[in-house]
Amino acid sequence: MPADVRGAIVTAVGGRLLATWMPLSGPSRLPQGRVLLSWTPAADDRTDVTAHLGLAGTQVLLAFWPGLRSGWCGVVRPTVAEVTELHAALRLATVALNRLTD
Repeated sequence: MPADVRGAIVTAVGGRLLATWMPLSGPSRLPQGRVLLSWTPAADDRTDVTAHLGLAGTQVLLAFWPGLRSGWCGVVRPTVAEVTELHAALRLATVALNRLTD
């Protein structure tokens, strides 16, 4: 991970995951429904990976995978994909519920 970024913001688009760097100088708040992945080298050629989820009022720790070997995307991707799709479904349900109760 480059030294001048906090991590990569991951967004689900059309069944694919797209990532953009989030600079250290960028906003401290993670956009709602976005996942921020960050990683640091660990011992023995391993990587510690952390995922945070942006919610309406806060940012929460979604997952921490310590000591992953190279090629860790296969471990992290299913969680990120499931959470982004779940968040999208919850947002849609909230919009529908708000329209029904107005």
